[in-house]
Amino acid sequence: MRKMMKMMVLVLSCVLCVSADALHQEIRICGCSASDGEDMYGLDGDELYYADFKNKKGVYPQPDFVGIRFGEGAYQNAVANLQICRGNLDLAHKALKDLPLESDAPSSPVIYPRDNVELEVKNVLICHVTGFYPAPVKFSWTKNGENVTEGTSVNVPFVNKDGTFNQFSRLDFTPQQGDMYSCSVTHPALKDPQTRIWDVEKTLPSVGPAVFCGLGLTVGLLGVAAGTFFLIKGNECR
Repeated sequence: MRKMMKMMVLVLSCVLCVSADALHQEIRICGCSASDGEDMYGLDGDELYYADFKNKKGVYPQPDFVGIRFGEGAYQNAVANLQICRGNLDLAHKALKDLPLESDAPSSPVIYPRDNVELEVKNVLICHVTGFYPAPVKFSWTKNGENVTEGTSVNVPFVNKDGTFNQFSRLDFTPQQGDMYSCSVTHPALKDPQTRIWDVEKTLPSVGPAVFCGLGLTVGLLGVAAGTFFLIKGNECR
């Protein structure tokens, strides 16, 4: 059943390219729903290009030095493919209108910083979920209980080998003492949003173990000194 429904909303191409040095995995996804669409190209697990239908342009998320660029008509081809996909989707809906959609809930969100956390130093929080179907999920962020939208971004869903998806959301932030952030995810397979909380203070290095080890070393050295003193005194008494 799921394979039939995937054919309604997704056309997936996965090609293994063999070179003399390594094995590479190339992926192209073209998909659509009644209100959204996706056209992306990836290589070895990295997203190299996708069509941004909301802003009407092609996007290359990797740095310029990677050197991946398509022809000027890449975005126009994506728009044409989107129209074909929606036409096929309408036909599939009419043929399968009474069949229920299957869905898989996403994993619990995982939050982690892009770089080591230092107070007052700009960083990026990343929220990741995987194992869901169909795509996409919706992300929302809070800071100290207040909703945050500025500095947030979401990548297009990336397909897993089992046909489910994974997706990331990012939040630009500057760590401050006492700040707490949360990432929530909603999906049709979830009754309630899944939320994970991230605490700035819990990621900062702790001085407790260092102080304890320093104290233990000091006590140990004092014990050695006292033992040496009594050993010398004992020898003098002989």
